[in-house]
Amino acid sequence: MKIKYIQNLNNFTGTIIIPVFETNIKSIVPIEYHGCSVYSQVFYGKKDTHYLVEKYDCTHIFIGLGKSIDYKSLKTIFRRTSSKFKDNFSTNVAINIPDEYDSNQVEAMFSGLYLGTYDLGHFKKKVLHHFLDQEFELQVLSKNNFENTIVRALKIAKSQLEVFSLVDLPSNVVTPQYLANWTIEAGKKYNFDVEVFGRQKSEEVGLHAFLAVGKGSEREPQFIIMDYNPENAKNHIGLVGKGITFDTGGLNIKTAGMVHMKCDMAGGAAVLGAMQLIADLKLQTRVTAIVPACENAVDSKSFLPSDVISSYHGSSIEIIDTDAEGRLILADGLSYLIKNYKPQTVVDIATLTGSSVATLGYECAALFTNNDEILKALQNSGDATGERLWQLPLWDCYKSDIESDIAAVKNYSGKPIAGAISAAKFLEYFTDNHSSWAHLDIAGVAFVDDEFAKTKHATAFGVHLITNFIENL
Repeated sequence: MKIKYIQNLNNFTGTIIIPVFETNIKSIVPIEYHGCSVYSQVFYGKKDTHYLVEKYDCTHIFIGLGKSIDYKSLKTIFRRTSSKFKDNFSTNVAINIPDEYDSNQVEAMFSGLYLGTYDLGHFKKKVLHHFLDQEFELQVLSKNNFENTIVRALKIAKSQLEVFSLVDLPSNVVTPQYLANWTIEAGKKYNFDVEVFGRQKSEEVGLHAFLAVGKGSEREPQFIIMDYNPENAKNHIGLVGKGITFDTGGLNIKTAGMVHMKCDMAGGAAVLGAMQLIADLKLQTRVTAIVPACENAVDSKSFLPSDVISSYHGSSIEIIDTDAEGRLILADGLSYLIKNYKPQTVVDIATLTGSSVATLGYECAALFTNNDEILKALQNSGDATGERLWQLPLWDCYKSDIESDIAAVKNYSGKPIAGAISAAKFLEYFTDNHSSWAHLDIAGVAFVDDEFAKTKHATAFGVHLITNFIENL
């Protein structure tokens, strides 16, 4: 999609998108645009409403924004517009940017429009959205120049669209090898380094916890390492994302909801999408990221409850529950990142526990950190991007939940309470008390039911959040 600025709508025919802030249901003054008068009895700009007017060989789509609007809501409104009215966008399309808009609102609007091109029917015959045509021109009316903002908005959306596909595609397509290949190609395109350890190299390196999880699968695990290192980098940030491409629960097999477990790599996908976006935006921060990718399957070779395994950290781990596997691969990812790359700040992101969903529902992710500066920065980025976070405690009184009689630590407390916290304490153990580490449990926000599909699907939660966080450090 190309962007073309126009000064007016003289001789224009096609579809015009007109965002409107709310007036008043009793207003006697109609909303006027391009010769169209819309009276308050039928439309007055109430949030999440729209009104169509056919006039002058044009389809005018008036979009209600409400009296004020946040970033996430604005993005959702324009995603809905792009998706709902795609048949109206087959020819010329123009969009009016209200004079009151700032750059953040323009970013949300154009990101939303591009996200509306997503179609979950990957294996159906379908016609691509016209916005995806490289030659398609979206004509923009604005008194201000938002060219750089629009370019940025489209880059954000493109990275999120990649994550939608990675998470929504089935596990027989998105295997650990698929993720490795995707990352290699992205590294070439966006200019960051990629190194991948297969089973043999991971064994040589000592990634024993990571390998234990993947033992039951015929699909070879892939330990994916990325490094974006621009000249004159200001900071060095480390990222780790959980990359379980399918989670049966292992021998502690899941008794419900297994059909959705292709999404258990959503944290890893968020890291991959963030790396694409960070490099695409050419941020002046070094970012080293790791996605341990494997499948937790059931087989005669699967690791067992009561096993004691080793780890890259060198600490032994008692396996209480094979369905608490994500924290095992993250443990090796965190240990390897911190020991070999020594980033100033480390953030891991994972669909880790149902406990975080029980606590916070589907509105925000759980945030764990003992660093107040990182806490505030992450929450500010979450609020700014609509990917919100809420802190849960990391108090030492929860250490007993991971204490083992036979090994250094155990991977599951065995208690039906505080599961997200004990998982975070387990990860904290493998950071060697890193002074600037945060854990994001995104189990409730990575794969959801909403208006854009009939079934659960990906949100790309974390891509924009992480990028905004790094950008503002």
